[in-house]
Amino acid sequence: MSEQSVQPPPHVRLVQMATGHFLSRLVYAAASLRLADQLANGPKSADELSGPTGCHARPLHRFMRTLTNFGLLTLGEDARFSLTPLGEALKSDAPGFARSTILTMGGQWSWKAWEEFQYSVETGKPAFDKAFGMPIFDLLTQHPDEAARFSETMVSVHGAEPPAVADAYDFSSLGVIVDVGGATGNMLAHILTRYPQPKGVLFDRPHVVTEAPALLRTRGVEDRVTIHGGNVFESVPAGGDAYILSHVIHDWSEDQCLTILANCRKAMKPTSRLLLVELVLREGNAPGFGSADMVMMVFNGGQERTAREYEALLARAGLRMTRVVPTASSASIVEAELA
Repeated sequence: MSEQSVQPPPHVRLVQMATGHFLSRLVYAAASLRLADQLANGPKSADELSGPTGCHARPLHRFMRTLTNFGLLTLGEDARFSLTPLGEALKSDAPGFARSTILTMGGQWSWKAWEEFQYSVETGKPAFDKAFGMPIFDLLTQHPDEAARFSETMVSVHGAEPPAVADAYDFSSLGVIVDVGGATGNMLAHILTRYPQPKGVLFDRPHVVTEAPALLRTRGVEDRVTIHGGNVFESVPAGGDAYILSHVIHDWSEDQCLTILANCRKAMKPTSRLLLVELVLREGNAPGFGSADMVMMVFNGGQERTAREYEALLARAGLRMTRVVPTASSASIVEAELA
């Protein structure tokens, strides 16, 4: 048996799981202090970084030395630290928005919500609501900077999905594609870039779609997209040939999901298709997607589902699941039609 395949004893593995937050806080502090940005132009010592970071030199040196254990930095004989390729990804302008994601997922909002995790298990209600006294999306509307960072986090987490969806599903015969809850239009832009025939309708809350025109213009599809501001719990634009909901259904409670799906059903034509882009959990004991389902429960009372659970949910809304289309990303496309 190779050394890599030897697992620690069960009690050691459990302790490793329980202390995972140690590493989370280390990476969060590195992002918060902008260490990668500070080292972007070359190696520096803790003494040199003490002023720019507002830290005492000795504990900063110990902290950065600890980061070498996890492959973010290297330490030279001159006591100067350098970025590794992994550390480079922590720069503010690095592709993938890793820094924004770390500050969102590892920040105080997340931390306080997870402190109430057991409340979610006991009640089925969002821990975030208990911690902050309001739903996460209501709080984000009050904090525009955090909302912008949250949007960058969603691009980081789901960034591989739009091109994968465009590759996996044939949109060529469709006339109008309605992206429900499409935010900046990233998903719609990828599809329309790949398929020259369809036109698009981008639908989301008015304050969410403000940055969409710039993105659609950059992608060269602005003249093919109509932007509608509205509330998915009240209505959805009618007449689309396909309705895409990308990571929308997993955000909400069962009753809220049924309201959203009912509004989509009212807007659909007899030949329309409903396309849910979501993580589809594996059945039984098959592992997959880590703690994703618990994240949804903690933050907004939503959930990830198996294919059978999606089929049952859609049936309750008067829709029939026709197939699940895998993509090259972690997400799948749950296709449905009017029942």
